[in-house]
Amino acid sequence: MTASTVHPVDERLPAGRLAALGLQHVLVMYAGAVAVPLIVGRALKLTPEQVALLISADLFCCGLVTLIQSLGFGKYFGIKLPVMMGVTFAAVGPMVAMANVQSGPDGARAIFGAIIGAGGVAILIAPLMSKLLRFFPPVVTGTIIAIIGISLMRVGIGWAMGGPAPLAQSVDVPKLVAMVDAAKAGQAAAAAAAVGASAPALKLPGPVPMLDNPNYGALDNMAVAGFVLVAILLLVRYGRGFIANIAVLLGIVAGCVVAVGMGKMSFDKVGRAHWFDLVTPFAFGVPTFDAVMVLTMALVMIVVMIESTGMFLALSDITGRKIGANELSAGLRTDGLGTVIGGLFNTFPYTSFSQNVGLVGVTGVKSRWVCVAAGVIMMVLGLLPKMAALVESVPQFVLGGAGLVMFGMVAATGIRILANVDFKTNRNNLYIVAISIGAGMIPLVAPRWTQQMAHSLHPLLESGILLTAIAAVLLNFYFNGDEADEGAAIDAAKTAEAH
Repeated sequence: MTASTVHPVDERLPAGRLAALGLQHVLVMYAGAVAVPLIVGRALKLTPEQVALLISADLFCCGLVTLIQSLGFGKYFGIKLPVMMGVTFAAVGPMVAMANVQSGPDGARAIFGAIIGAGGVAILIAPLMSKLLRFFPPVVTGTIIAIIGISLMRVGIGWAMGGPAPLAQSVDVPKLVAMVDAAKAGQAAAAAAAVGASAPALKLPGPVPMLDNPNYGALDNMAVAGFVLVAILLLVRYGRGFIANIAVLLGIVAGCVVAVGMGKMSFDKVGRAHWFDLVTPFAFGVPTFDAVMVLTMALVMIVVMIESTGMFLALSDITGRKIGANELSAGLRTDGLGTVIGGLFNTFPYTSFSQNVGLVGVTGVKSRWVCVAAGVIMMVLGLLPKMAALVESVPQFVLGGAGLVMFGMVAATGIRILANVDFKTNRNNLYIVAISIGAGMIPLVAPRWTQQMAHSLHPLLESGILLTAIAAVLLNFYFNGDEADEGAAIDAAKTAEAH
């Protein structure tokens, strides 16, 4: 290549083509990008307007961090490759666990504080990630990503059902009051008959009466969720190229059309939303910082950066732009900077989106300026509250069908990585996977298992993802030591698509 030849990564395409290709990148990542604020906002029990605010902030920060990553910001930030940045699914489990401990704006401020702290840690440790790779061979990476998908599946199923499992029934208060009154009358009669004896304990004649929630598991809602799932599968099977790449987004749109026809989707909130508004930091107030929460999110960021390492190396192969340790550190440091920006602007941790890396390979367009254009489009979308209100108005049961696909694919990716693990000659790997997944299942099957423990430990111990990560790393070190093949760890990270 001569000095005057422009590398394909640095090629500036005509404005019209840049806009079209940038919009394609936005559409490919859009469904995944807006899913996280929907999940976390609803877990925090925020109002629809507050959830819409999270979505606007998310889209705006997706664009801003993409610009930093693709354009570069000094010599320490930005890998200067065609990278789209978005919120990572790896952090959803811990954030939902934090939301279950403390909901509302107070819970949001605690989550944002943990995100800012974890982003700062990520910036500091970015140059050290190459040394940490040996602790994340495929047996560890695959197990962690599998449990991420398994943990998120309950969110997708909850969407399809109409809410989390506890909403299926509620206490029948009138019947319970009648039972208590009857039990008190019986207790009084027994006390009168047993002169001089202690009064018998109050005992209900049966279990607490419960009422079924008619909106939970409604057949028409589940039918729409099933329709969305079928639509996505048909598009994946028979669609080609770009259509297949945005199958999830098109499936959600099809589900919304059906929901509108059934009178189950309203645009009232969209009509009330402003056309334009600025995304401002600290919209929920000044973040609060909890050491355990920061540690929890910092562990998540380590997993995220291991995954990003694979994405960057894969993109280097696709584009033909070789990257060294300095470029890799700059890219990983941007994961941390983006996460700090996310916490400041009321949104979440950021990482490279692997589906967009795949799109670069499919289209053959290697110019980073395409992602710059996509970043600008994302920022503009973030400044349009009506767009966020439209996303927030999508019924949960419509998202349910798409959630089964998105979250199930995460679990399937983990299984695909584990398929390349040597279980035949190294049976110890079986124990690593078995025990690590078992540890991750504890919060799923016994949500209150920490009720006798210190309250400050709950955010850490209620995340199955982090329990799996800690168990897998420690067990791998115990059985296999720290001499793992870093090349295999990189290959596993390239395969990972956990966001």
